[in-house]
Amino acid sequence: MKYILPLLFVLLFLTGCANKDPRIQSVDNLDLQEYLGKWYEIARYEHFFEKNCKNVSATYSINENKNIKVINRCEDITTNEKKEAIGEAIKVDNKNSKLKVTFFWPFYGDYWVIMLANDYSYAVVSEPTKEYLWILSRTKSLPKSTKDMILKKLKDLDFDTSKLIWTIQE
Repeated sequence: MKYILPLLFVLLFLTGCANKDPRIQSVDNLDLQEYLGKWYEIARYEHFFEKNCKNVSATYSINENKNIKVINRCEDITTNEKKEAIGEAIKVDNKNSKLKVTFFWPFYGDYWVIMLANDYSYAVVSEPTKEYLWILSRTKSLPKSTKDMILKKLKDLDFDTSKLIWTIQE
């Protein structure tokens, strides 16, 4: 346990020093009220904090201090143990599509909405180093045509789509 905070600091420091791709931009405008609510994870780049997770969801709401409350939930694939992480996101700009998220204050990570359906039915989240990537949906699955379109756009931005873990949603 005593090594967790120093490890997180090193990971965040190294992430901040990684090469940033100037082509990765957040969407022009995000209506926060439309974005709030429950999102299901369709796919992700694997990271230790989501290892062996299925039935992954993220729920966003406004908290008392007017920031965004983040509740991430999942179940372990083998044990079905439910996991939950509660964090907070703050807006970085007036577009609302760039956020800073923390689950371990004072450490924040970038959360950029880089693709968003006009009807807010799906979103793609990453950050300028492309280390993190999530495909989210308001439903537990996406039509093949939507997935194909998202994957093409991600490939055009040189994301390694072979690294995507397709989330089990039951």
